[in-house]
Amino acid sequence: MQALGSYQRGRMLFLGLGTGLGSAMIVDGLLEPMELGHLPYKKSIYEDYIGIRGLKKHGKKKWRKHVEDVAEQFMAALEPDDVVLGGGNVQQPESSATRVPEGRQR
Repeated sequence: MQALGSYQRGRMLFLGLGTGLGSAMIVDGLLEPMELGHLPYKKSIYEDYIGIRGLKKHGKKKWRKHVEDVAEQFMAALEPDDVVLGGGNVQQPESSATRVPEGRQR
């Protein structure tokens, strides 16, 4: 629901930072839920690095770097017009969120 409430136009990628990694892509108003958090990443899966387990295990500084890296990878692969970070830990990546290219973040 948070993804739909953030949508304005075109292709939007939503990444929900919480217990795990929620993800959805909206293209021309059509919502497609995704399970990107379960894809392989480094020695595990994405949500083990940017979900709550990753935050507790790696600490804020490393966790923010992982969030930035993952967002960049998904932006390169999916080529969204906008990227929205949401979820329960959205306040945590304040420094990495500002690195989402201008016009692709809200």
